[in-house]
Amino acid sequence: MTRVFLATLLLLATFSRGAAQDAERIRAVETGLTPRVAVKGRPAPRYTIQERMKAMNVHGVSVAAIENYEIAWAKGYGLADVSTRRPVTPETLFLAGSISKPLTAAAVLSLVEQDKLKLDADVNSYLRSWKVPENEYTKEQKVTLRRILSHMAGLTVHGFPGYPAGSPLPTIPQILDGERPANSPAVRVDLVPGSRFRYSGGGYTVAQLLLTDVTGEPFPALLKKTVLSKAGMQHSTYENPLPQRLAFQAATGYQGNGDAYEGRYYTYPEMAAAGLWTTASDLARFVIAIQKTREGRAPTILQQATVEEMLRPANPSYGLGFRIEESGGLKRFSHGGADAGFEAVIMAGFDGRGFVVLTNSQNGGRLAGEIAMSFAAAYGWPDKAREREALVLPAESLAKFAGEYDAARMGKIACRVEQDHLVLTVPSLGEVVLYAATPDTFFSLSGVPDIKFAPDGSSFTTGNVTAKRAKRE
Repeated sequence: MTRVFLATLLLLATFSRGAAQDAERIRAVETGLTPRVAVKGRPAPRYTIQERMKAMNVHGVSVAAIENYEIAWAKGYGLADVSTRRPVTPETLFLAGSISKPLTAAAVLSLVEQDKLKLDADVNSYLRSWKVPENEYTKEQKVTLRRILSHMAGLTVHGFPGYPAGSPLPTIPQILDGERPANSPAVRVDLVPGSRFRYSGGGYTVAQLLLTDVTGEPFPALLKKTVLSKAGMQHSTYENPLPQRLAFQAATGYQGNGDAYEGRYYTYPEMAAAGLWTTASDLARFVIAIQKTREGRAPTILQQATVEEMLRPANPSYGLGFRIEESGGLKRFSHGGADAGFEAVIMAGFDGRGFVVLTNSQNGGRLAGEIAMSFAAAYGWPDKAREREALVLPAESLAKFAGEYDAARMGKIACRVEQDHLVLTVPSLGEVVLYAATPDTFFSLSGVPDIKFAPDGSSFTTGNVTAKRAKRE
């Protein structure tokens, strides 16, 4: 009895320590957000998730943390829908955007394992309802699944804008040929396949059609059978439009200014490239399945050798479905996603750690980048902010840039002085803090392109956008 009692006390103590450690790390992640760019010689500013959500007009966030090949914790923040005040929970569904692609890659590789597909065969040998048009670029080299999954196929169309609720939806062949009601250009080969990396959602749409042609199954059903069910992703679906039975579980997508998208969210018939509805915990389960299989533990979706091939760079930065990187000796696989009103990221180490961030905002990617920095600090990853030298300008030099500006693509922009820097309030971005790199060029800490003011403050340019000072009343 004494041994049992002591063993129980030891178990409880271990559990308590684990729970306390999780609580401490959750707090560290929630309160340790920092920008990905830092001013050299100055301590990086630290924010809470709620502070940055407010500053960036982000209404809802869902986070899942992975440690030791398990979900350590999952939490929701803010609102899934502003009009009904419905909160984000770990069960809230978000569109994952291009994070749909690694799961599509896993489905392709599953059929390769079954000898139903070959990675290096010409895709036209499998396609039935449409063919990749042959041209001068495909004379010697062909479009293959390996090249599609690694974005080396020479195919066009980076991504897709989606379709507002109630819009007529095109078939996949119509999308691939750019025919109405498709709202994107035709997918064509305009580089020699295998010659260089170019990201292509169009390529994954070719893969979507190939999978349905070969199996005769609807894409959502095929992905459920080959990937979602095997990974334990019981809340996830590729169904587009999203079925009414799931509408209440889904977050509403919001523009950068905080306004909802028409009909709450768009439909993506390009499901392989952009159509996954999922939760942070479900995506974490997929990540963990890949991590465990790579380590040789109980394969679920794919065999170990297949996962190793999936995570082997087919070009300098991309494997079969995942971006591959190494930082400070830590190897990682990752992917980002952006649909209308939704932005997301997954990052997973080969060491059994990782995180998922889903948001219902067009500014969510910026916020996810700062949560990534917070996660890295809390969990001991080697990520560091990129430092830039800031020039200290006299108050009168900063003051001449203060005021309101008009930009056709960005609306009215307010610029104010705060201590030794500027703050822009942009309708589509929220607040952007700026530090001087030169007397008239400023950089942000959140990855926004550098902003160059006219010397008299009459206008500024950033990227391909020009804003002119608004006329004073």
